[in-house]
Amino acid sequence: VQLQESGPGLVKPSQTLSLTCTVSGGSITTNYYIWRWIRQPPGKGLEWVGTIAYSGSTYYSPSLKSRTSISRDTSKNHFTLQLSSVTPEDTAVYYCAAYIGGWAGWGKGALVTVSS
Repeated sequence: VQLQESGPGLVKPSQTLSLTCTVSGGSITTNYYIWRWIRQPPGKGLEWVGTIAYSGSTYYSPSLKSRTSISRDTSKNHFTLQLSSVTPEDTAVYYCAAYIGGWAGWGKGALVTVSS
């Protein structure tokens, strides 16, 4: 499968970051597929943000859970990340990825900068 992130590259502090991952080459409802959001702040390692499963169930990083929401639009075959009340510490390259027993595909990543 192929994945492509899209969304604003600049978000102001306290606002909501919103990114969409459009999937091609497969359906986001295909059994056992797991769809993940992962981020990498500048100079730091990868951090799991959250997951939406093929069933629509969602799971979030405990450290981000209170600010994170992941949803999907099956008619458009995409899923969306929303991260509220952002601060400069949320500046990162955000990736969407597919997992089914192993990594099945990654997007190229989208740099989101939080700055006024």
